[in-house]
Amino acid sequence: MSKKALVLGATGGIGSEVAKALLQNGWQVVAMARHIKTSDDGIVWRQGDAMDQSAVAKAAEGCAVIVHAVNPPGYKNWQTLLPVMFENTLAAAKAQGAAVLLPGNVYNYGPDSFPLISEQSPQHPLSGKGKVRVQMEQRLDSFVAQGGRAIVVRAGDFFGPKAGNNWFAQLVQPGKAVSRVLNPGKVGHQWAYLPDLAKTMVVLVERRQQLPGYACFNFAGHWDSSGQQMANAIAEVVQRERGQRPPIKAFPWWLVPLLGVFNATFREVQEMRYLWQQEVRLDNSKLLAFLGEEPHTALDEAVASTLKGLGCL
Repeated sequence: MSKKALVLGATGGIGSEVAKALLQNGWQVVAMARHIKTSDDGIVWRQGDAMDQSAVAKAAEGCAVIVHAVNPPGYKNWQTLLPVMFENTLAAAKAQGAAVLLPGNVYNYGPDSFPLISEQSPQHPLSGKGKVRVQMEQRLDSFVAQGGRAIVVRAGDFFGPKAGNNWFAQLVQPGKAVSRVLNPGKVGHQWAYLPDLAKTMVVLVERRQQLPGYACFNFAGHWDSSGQQMANAIAEVVQRERGQRPPIKAFPWWLVPLLGVFNATFREVQEMRYLWQQEVRLDNSKLLAFLGEEPHTALDEAVASTLKGLGCL
């Protein structure tokens, strides 16, 4: 069985961690990016754009797996760009007979699926991004019906040493020493440490022949039962490393609608607020039944690694 994979989005948080985990498990990893630099990371880099179907097809030659971890530049224009990127991935996967690995999230769900989400929970998102994600997974249904293979691994909010464009980065200021910690909510919330998530994904990929054509799993990661444990963990790590505990303050939700008048990103943040107002937890019992365990790094260690990677320590 071929152990060659194409990772789209390998310069991002989850893509880079999956590429690293694949390499550690003996895979040949090809990565495509718009701008690449000479690197000794073991990855075979190809210059190209995920919007270019021919470039994706060429990069995928000989690959048994395509990891679709790519997002539009600046996380903008999801509704128009992301579906095109995904169609290009599916076309390349079909041509190569490759399995598609898609990192999933909770954007797909609305309050009717809360507080505990299973793989069978109804998907009625409240945000534009969520609707795009649902459409992508519906396209996977068609892809699999035509003989393809797909694995979706769904997780909570990402954090990790190479993850900068996420909610964790809103709690602190990347590139700056932590002077305060912003806490977006006070209800149960789920977090996924990317190195643990990537290891889980690679194990599933390596056991894909034991899975149905379309396999979906929930990843539990770190459950913050009070909605304050992550903020406290950040403050405690900073105190341990710097000798002074930063204050924890409420995230300024009141300001988001005002900024959203001028900025599309803040309008999207406002759309996502409901995910911080109610408990949102992923049930990983299916994953545990299949793998037996889930990789899990202690929270303080994971937070310290993330803060260092973000340039905050």
